[in-house]
Formats: sequence, C-alpha cells, structure tokens
Amino acid sequence: MLIQHQDTLLAEPDERQRSGYRLPALDQFDSVRDHVQTKLHREVVLLEKRIDALRKAPTPHSAIIIDTYERMIDRKLGFMRRWGMDESI
Repeated sequence: MLIQHQDTLLAEPDERQRSGYRLPALDQFDSVRDHVQTKLHREVVLLEKRIDALRKAPTPHSAIIIDTYERMIDRKLGFMRRWGMDESI
C-alpha cells in the first residue's frame, strides 16, 4: 500500500489528471498548500452562508446549529493561521 502511495506521489502531472479530476501535485508542497487553502476558504464561505440562512429563517434548533458552524469556522481559520495561510475570504 505504501508503494501505491509512493507511485501517486511520484506520478507525472499527466498521470495525475487521467483519473478524471485534478489531484494536487503531492510532491510539491506549494501545490498541496494552495489546494488545502482553497478548499478551506470554500468551506468557510459555505458555512457563513448557512449561518446567514439560519439567521434569516430561524428554527427551534438554529442557535445550536449556528454555534456549531461558528466553532467549525474558528477551527478552520485557526488551522490556516497556524500554517501561515491567508485567512482573508
């Protein structure tokens, strides 16, 4: 199994794209960092949109859900801060 992962890590860029979706170049730190940063930004934006929607149409459990989403955002932004990623959205 480790060999499989090594093959993936060392695969040429055209081999990585044959799978039908774009994989990050795992052998290049900046590529992985950009991929993770982009994904985290999207997730934070999505969570903020969900919070806005919950505030506009409150339900009996909105407060709990909003609280949970806010904690998730804080953790994602904390991760980004620890790894020196741009937190601006």
